[in-house]
Amino acid sequence: MKKIEAIIRAIKFDEVKEALSKINVNFFTYYEVRGFGIEKGQAISYRGAVYDMGYIARYKIEILIDTEKVDEVMDCIAAVAKTGEAGDGKVFVSNLEKIIRIRTGEVDHNAL
Repeated sequence: MKKIEAIIRAIKFDEVKEALSKINVNFFTYYEVRGFGIEKGQAISYRGAVYDMGYIARYKIEILIDTEKVDEVMDCIAAVAKTGEAGDGKVFVSNLEKIIRIRTGEVDHNAL
């Protein structure tokens, strides 16, 4: 079992969500995150003054998945989230040692 974490541009979130659904990944956790990197934050002009936001809005997606589907899910996210510009994001994979479904007590693969 693996945990896939992807940090993607906010504008690509809906496309990634739809693409994951097409490959039968219908459950994941996501939340808004902020960060900065090579591309730097955006400057916003308001009433003639320029403000440096200092961060770039992103979404972080967390998916728990069987090991066999890892490459398919990673390829899907990378293909759909790509714009070719700096700041497209990252995809990370880590091992899961144990999972338990609280409601039923099922563990590991059955808990997914």
